[in-house]
Amino acid sequence: MQDPHIESLLVTVHGKVQGVGYRHATVRRAHLLGVTGWVQNLPNGTVEALVQGTPDQVDQMLEWMRRGPPAAVVNELESERRFLDKRYVRFEQV
Repeated sequence: MQDPHIESLLVTVHGKVQGVGYRHATVRRAHLLGVTGWVQNLPNGTVEALVQGTPDQVDQMLEWMRRGPPAAVVNELESERRFLDKRYVRFEQV
């Protein structure tokens, strides 16, 4: 049975988010907040992430992802709730 207090969101980040340390900084922030999932670059220049955690953890992660690391310029952040049976044990770059 799923923990009802765990949310999973698929996030797409648009802007200057590749080649600026965005994924590495996202992993560090996720570890700090205790969220799990993954982050990756997509061929179209966006960054995609699956963020899993409590609603508060997910909100804090999304708030950080809207800004990203200092060299990033985030123009848009899309997030979509996903209902997954899979539970990630860590957050990593894929």
